[in-house]
Amino acid sequence: MRKFIASFPSVIRSIRPIAFLAFPTMVATSPLAAQQRTAKPPLHAKHWLAITGKPLSATTGAMMFQKGGNAVDAACAMLAAGATMWDVLSWGGETQALIYHPKLKKVIGINALGVAPSGASAAFYKSKGNRYPPEYGPLAAVTPGTPGGLMVMLAEYGTLSLAQVLAPAIEMADGYPIEAQTANTMERDKKWIKQWKHSRELFLTHPGAEREAPEAGEIFVQKDLAVTLRKLVAAERDALRQGKTRKQAINAAYDRFYKGDIARELVRGTREEGGLITMQDLAAWKVRIEEPVNTIYKGITVYKLPLWQQRPAMLQALNILENADLKAMGYNSPKYMHAV
Repeated sequence: MRKFIASFPSVIRSIRPIAFLAFPTMVATSPLAAQQRTAKPPLHAKHWLAITGKPLSATTGAMMFQKGGNAVDAACAMLAAGATMWDVLSWGGETQALIYHPKLKKVIGINALGVAPSGASAAFYKSKGNRYPPEYGPLAAVTPGTPGGLMVMLAEYGTLSLAQVLAPAIEMADGYPIEAQTANTMERDKKWIKQWKHSRELFLTHPGAEREAPEAGEIFVQKDLAVTLRKLVAAERDALRQGKTRKQAINAAYDRFYKGDIARELVRGTREEGGLITMQDLAAWKVRIEEPVNTIYKGITVYKLPLWQQRPAMLQALNILENADLKAMGYNSPKYMHAV
């Protein structure tokens, strides 16, 4: 039986949950279906494969494999690079992963879902005149899960150091040629960005100009992010000098983010803009290592985390879809689209 596992799905808070799931290519038999076949061909590899939606992120994964790292090392580097590029991920967002452990012959789930601050009660939002929590801004923020998820995965299942895995992201934070998609998103959403001091200072590099966001290809610098990532590397390095193990050293970096000076700065900056996150919220939050749920779709075992993406809804949808003959419908035909 073949196993296709979700390969490092991640989310950004206040945009939309995004999940990447590897499925076998469904090839239709009709000439019309052949014309409608996906433009993304199946990929093949002999030793390793690094896949993500961003070429720069995929490159960082390849770099980890070339250093002798494993799939988790590569995924962590790709997550770090993707979060530094902002448009679909962020360091303040959340993440999840499904990892196949070849020695244990099982799939392991990493749940780094952020939670609302302890002060985010219904009564609080009603006192602000809101029926619901806002969609954007500090009052929409949850505890950041991306850094913790990355460091727990790396400590538990990776082989490289945090310094090695974060090196490409740090280089990017020092300045990289920003992609058109991200730059144009900043320009399109600048009315939102302008509401928050630190956001407009970072993202709107040409204040007052007709186009205030960076141009495509412009060197986009994130000095504060670079400082933060270097603090994580320094915490790991200091722990190693004290004789700590690799895992303990990465956990020292984790503690600096969620309990130390990085946490204090995160709380200060968030509350300065009206947010609710406290030191206690950050210290109490934990990454969960879970056993995924699964179903068998036409002989293929599909896994997902228990809570993410509407609990078992996706797996139940596959169970229903199993009764349909998608190939006979023709790939992307009206009947196919309605069925899916």
